[in-house]
Amino acid sequence: MKRIFSLLVIIPALLLFMLPRGFASPLYSPAWGFSIDLPEDYEFTDGDGKNSFSFTTKDGAGFDLSIYAPSTGKDQYASVEALAKDVQRRLGSSGEISSFEYRHKQAAIIELAFSLNGAKPQAMSGWGFCVELPQTGSAQGGASARKPLLLALAYGPANKTEIQALHLSALDSIAPEDGDTRYPGPISEFSYPRETRKLMKITGLDAEAWFYEEDKEAAQALVDREFNVLKRYASGAQWKEAWTRFYRAVYRDSYDRLADAAFIIERKVNVPSRENRDLGGQLLQWVQNFKYERDLMGSDFVNLVSACLEGRGDCDSRAMLWALIMNQANVPAGIMVSKEYSHAMGLADLPGPGAHFTVDKKQWLVAETTAKVSIGLIGEKMSAVEGWIGIPLD
Repeated sequence: MKRIFSLLVIIPALLLFMLPRGFASPLYSPAWGFSIDLPEDYEFTDGDGKNSFSFTTKDGAGFDLSIYAPSTGKDQYASVEALAKDVQRRLGSSGEISSFEYRHKQAAIIELAFSLNGAKPQAMSGWGFCVELPQTGSAQGGASARKPLLLALAYGPANKTEIQALHLSALDSIAPEDGDTRYPGPISEFSYPRETRKLMKITGLDAEAWFYEEDKEAAQALVDREFNVLKRYASGAQWKEAWTRFYRAVYRDSYDRLADAAFIIERKVNVPSRENRDLGGQLLQWVQNFKYERDLMGSDFVNLVSACLEGRGDCDSRAMLWALIMNQANVPAGIMVSKEYSHAMGLADLPGPGAHFTVDKKQWLVAETTAKVSIGLIGEKMSAVEGWIGIPLD
């Protein structure tokens, strides 16, 4: 299938990143400072190695990314809206363009509906995303200097509705700069703009924290979408990578939504000694009191905002919430999950006795969030390390 970026005028840029054939971690551009975290079956298939990159899946989903560097040439665009309109014109797309602000950066969403001409014309659909990047190097020329622009297009055959979630997931994984990696992605922010803050009561504690009214619905929408993506890999060779990406996506989306709550909870439950292990134990007791809840007909994961406010969730929701608060308290934490045991637990870089699990050559203390046991304890029937996957979250 002909790549879309070949239909557009590309302006030379610096080398973005070296790409393996398959990958399980976000891809980071040291030249421009952005990162992307694509679903597992996207493979790098084309590009000039400097400013244009194409990925495809076996069932026809495509993802093209291009950087438009600051330039005085005729092809430099004055704004993301100008670039979006030109993309729409060149593709002959009939979709709409919606401008918005993402993290103080100009941005635009492009609805793609066009046809790839050839011996057998094919109707295509999907979405595009344009956003400003921070000025770098020679681009730092004062207020009048134009910023680099990132353009990403996610698309596929219009009749394959099952890949629509892939398009949105791929675009939502874009973090234009480092600070955006702990903030809801651009698709989530566009779909559920956070406008009104209000104090909400934290479950099980005499305390309130600031949330946006849209946080709970937005967080659950992210969970549901990413679960649909995850299901594609449930029985395939990349299921471990898919699980890891799912939790990365949830963590990124939830981190800022829970920032104030994490601060309040840490100070509410922390013991006078303020030792990290004591904090981990007190937080563990808090989530152990949640109502055990599963949804076997849906994503089977309660979003972390609802878990925090309503005191409910399965093992992985609790472990994720516990780990997120520990990380915000500057204690490195993650989770461990097991298909064999259908279970999840927390992990943290904490001293002292107890069961440990090795992740990235580091020993992490285990935290069981569903049974009311002390930190470091794990059931003997689930203690085989080969049955677990360790997932650092920060």
